Amino acid sequence: MKDTISQPELVIEAGRTEQQYWKDVWRYRELFYFLAWRDILVRYKQTAIGIAWALIRPFLTMVVFTVVFGQLAKLPSQGAPYPILVFSAMLPWQFFANSLSECSNSLISNANLISKVYFPRLVVPTSAVVVSFVDFLISGMILLALMAWYNFVPSWRILTLPLFIGIAFAASMGAGLWLASLNVKYRDFRYIVPFIVQFGLYISPVGFSSSIVPEQWRLLYSLNPMVGVIDGFRWAILGGESKLYLPGFFLSMGLVLLIFVTGIWYFRKMERTFADVI
Repeated sequence: MKDTISQPELVIEAGRTEQQYWKDVWRYRELFYFLAWRDILVRYKQTAIGIAWALIRPFLTMVVFTVVFGQLAKLPSQGAPYPILVFSAMLPWQFFANSLSECSNSLISNANLISKVYFPRLVVPTSAVVVSFVDFLISGMILLALMAWYNFVPSWRILTLPLFIGIAFAASMGAGLWLASLNVKYRDFRYIVPFIVQFGLYISPVGFSSSIVPEQWRLLYSLNPMVGVIDGFRWAILGGESKLYLPGFFLSMGLVLLIFVTGIWYFRKMERTFADVI
């Protein structure tokens, strides 16, 4: 009788240490590029006007807000044309809202991949945020067109815009990781996310300047982390009369940092169970 030679088993498992995990994230960067590029292609495939959808939605929202708050309510515009005031807030808000929607479903929509092979799951929601960032860059063309139309020239503050883009990215990433993790465990969150996005639009200073909020309530209002992000964008883009309410801004930034750090922590904590419950 022939002796059977047992073949060694190859077991793929996550890095046991944090350092190893982040090395794995870098090693799987090509998967990250593939997922992001696939989502971009799928989003605009077989659409009548393609990538223009990324321009039409924020543009129409800007028009509605300009008519309601700028023409009818006659709210102050911080020395800038009202459409530019609105759109300088629409950019970070749409980025944040799209990131929440994309991240919350990212793990579920990649369930087949997650249940079959090991890779750092952080790659999936991060690629979803990057796809939303591509929409953000495309929408930025509307802001440039508005500035050209109104002959609006930004001040030196525009050089600080990358800093506020980074803060918006941290807010989107942190909140997205929380929702992605919770949506795997509690599928009800797919119904809650659209409500969060819609409600957040009304309580954030998108259609109006946060300077109209009474002084005694501004710190409390800044408990909405997007208030600091939007105010930062306006301060950088509008210049002139635009001012930052520093206590509220630092409070919002502290909350963004808290959401970002705890989002990564909770995602890492739940990551080992994703393949089992997805």
